[in-house]
Amino acid sequence: MSKHIYYEFPLNERIRMFMRLEQLFQQLDHFMEGESVYDKRAAISALLDIINIFSRNDIKSEVLKELDRQAKTLNILASNDGIDSKKLSVILNNIQGISKRLYQANGKIGINLMESELFKSISQRSAIPGGMCSFDLPEFHYWLKQDVQTQQEDLDQWTQPFLNTKKAIQLTLNFIRHSNQPTEEEAEAGFFQLALDQSKPFQLLRIAIQPSYPCFAETSGGKHRFTIRFMNKSVGKQRPTQVVETIPFLLTRCAF
Repeated sequence: MSKHIYYEFPLNERIRMFMRLEQLFQQLDHFMEGESVYDKRAAISALLDIINIFSRNDIKSEVLKELDRQAKTLNILASNDGIDSKKLSVILNNIQGISKRLYQANGKIGINLMESELFKSISQRSAIPGGMCSFDLPEFHYWLKQDVQTQQEDLDQWTQPFLNTKKAIQLTLNFIRHSNQPTEEEAEAGFFQLALDQSKPFQLLRIAIQPSYPCFAETSGGKHRFTIRFMNKSVGKQRPTQVVETIPFLLTRCAF
C-alpha cells in the first residue's frame, strides 16, 4: 500500500483526455471481471463513455503524435552515457509496434460499434435517469440475461478495437509519471504556487500527501504557472476551506 495519497493534474488537453480514458478503461476492466447484472451494466456504461470520447475526438491521431514525440526523446537519450541500451531498445520496439498497429487501423477506431443500433439505443436511453430499464431497452435486457460466457465473448469483441489505444495510453502515461524525481515542498497556510520552466515540456503534476493530514490538494493553472491549495473536507452544507497550517508534500513535475 502506498504511503501517500496522490493527486494528479494534467497540464495540457491531450494528457487530460488520456487520463480520462485511462480511468474509464480501468473501470471497464474491473466490471468486465464481474458476473452480476450490475457489473455488466457498469461495464457497458464505461464502454459508452469511451465510445463517446472517441466519437468526439481524433484519439488515434493524438496517441500517434505522443508516441512519435516520446520515441524521438528516447532516441536522443540513447546517446547518453549510463543508458541501458538493451532496455531502451525493447521500449522503442514496443512503441514502434503499437504505433504500427494503430496506423494499420482503418478509419476511426471503434466506428462499427458506434454505429450499432443496440449501442445507439443504450446511449440515447442512458441520458435519462433510470432510462435503461427492461421496458425501455428489451434487447439490452435480453443480453443481460445471457450466460456469462456469451456476455464475456461479446464484451471482448466490442472492446477489441480499443485495446491498442489503451496500451498506448498506458505506456505514454507511465513514461510521463516516471520522468522526474519528486521534490520535498511545503505549503504555508495550505498555499503553494510555482512558475514552470518554459524550456521543459512539462505535461503533468503529481502531488503526494501523507494520509495523516486531513486535507486534499486542489490544483489550478497551466503550462506557465500553477497553484496548489490544501483544503479541509466539506462538513454538511459548509464548503471546503483552505487549511491554516503548513502542509509538507512531494511534488513531481513530469516532463517527457
